[in-house]
Amino acid sequence: MSGTAFPRLDRSILADDGDALKFCSTCAFSQACLSQGMDKSALLDLHMLVEHVGPLHAGDHAFREGDPFEAIAAVRAGTVKTYTIDRDGHEHVLGFHLPGEVIGLNAIDGDRYPCNAVALDTVMLCRFSFPKISVLAARLPGLQQHLFRLMSRDIGNAALLAGDWTADQRMAAFLVGLSRRLAARGFSPDRFQLTMARTDIANYLRLAPETVSRVLKRFQDEGLLNVDRREVELADHARLQQLAAPILRN
Repeated sequence: MSGTAFPRLDRSILADDGDALKFCSTCAFSQACLSQGMDKSALLDLHMLVEHVGPLHAGDHAFREGDPFEAIAAVRAGTVKTYTIDRDGHEHVLGFHLPGEVIGLNAIDGDRYPCNAVALDTVMLCRFSFPKISVLAARLPGLQQHLFRLMSRDIGNAALLAGDWTADQRMAAFLVGLSRRLAARGFSPDRFQLTMARTDIANYLRLAPETVSRVLKRFQDEGLLNVDRREVELADHARLQQLAAPILRN
C-alpha cells in the first residue's frame, strides 16, 4: 500500500486480516501487539473479539448519539466523521477518523455514545466488544497501554484547535496532520483526497467555509500545495510545517 493516494483501496488491506501471523496493515492494535512481541497466533483471544462491519456507504451511521455503548470500532478503510447536534440544530464536527484509528472511545465514561459517527465514503470497520476487550486488556499490559494512548490522543487532538490560531495556521495544521496520519498507515504523505466537504472542514477548524476556500486558494497561489477539486498535493512540506508548528508543537 506504500505510496497509495488515500482513499484508494488496496485489496491487500481488506483481503483476510493479513495472514496467519500478522494483522492487516490498518489494524489499530497491531503496533501495540508487535511492540510487545506478540503476533496473531499469540492473540487469538483478541482476534476472536473482532466483528467486521461494512461496507458502510456515505451517510450511513456507525452509531448515533444516545445509542447504548457496547463497543469501540477501528476504521479499516474510508473516513468516519464524528459530530454532535446542539439544541438549536447546529452541527459541530468533532473529528475525522482514518484507517487505523478508533471511534467510540469518548463513550467509555458513560453507557451511551455522546456523539454521532457517520461514513463519509465507503467505510469498513472492525468492531470490538468493549466489556470483552477490557477483560483482555487487563491480562495484556501492552494492549491496555495502547488503549490509554488512544484515549489520550483523542483528548489531545480535541484541544489542539482551542487556541487563538490564525486561519492559515489552522489549515496548515489540518493538512500536515492528515499527511502524517496517512503516512503512518502506508498511504502517500504528499497526495490524498479530502474525503470531507469543505463545509465540514470549516466547521471542524472553527472557520467560515469561504475562509477555507480562500486559504486553500492562497496556499496554491503561493506554491504550498496543488488543489484539484478534492484532490490535494502538498508541494512545500517545509513551509506548511512551519505554519502548523505552533499548533502541532513538533
